[in-house]
Amino acid sequence: MDLALDEARAAAARGEVPVGAVLVRGGEILAADGNRTLELSDPTAHAEILVMRRAAAALGSQRLPDCDLYVTLEPCPMCAAAISFARIRRLYFGASDPKGGAVENGVRFYSQATCHHAPEVYSGLAERDAAELLRGFFKARRD
Repeated sequence: MDLALDEARAAAARGEVPVGAVLVRGGEILAADGNRTLELSDPTAHAEILVMRRAAAALGSQRLPDCDLYVTLEPCPMCAAAISFARIRRLYFGASDPKGGAVENGVRFYSQATCHHAPEVYSGLAERDAAELLRGFFKARRD
């Protein structure tokens, strides 16, 4: 989760919402990145999507069943669905997102009948650090 937090800080330094993600398989880091929606002019360029794209391309497979995803913020509906489609084994996230999250908040995607694969979910990893990074970013935007 430390690397995901580093990626979130790098995203903030680029003016992006500070969310970072790391995709791991068997202890090997396959991809790490932060949000790049502004930089790429791409509303889907969330950290989770970027690392899944990179890992899938590197492995030559649309499925990532032996992979674990670490992300600093609870995934949104788009990312939760992509995690399911990729068959990610485990999802670890930091801060909860009552407004935009889709795992433990909002639509609770993995609890829906339309969800074909639900990863094991572990929340609250480095939650305080992840939440503080987001609070600081948005406070600076308002000031």
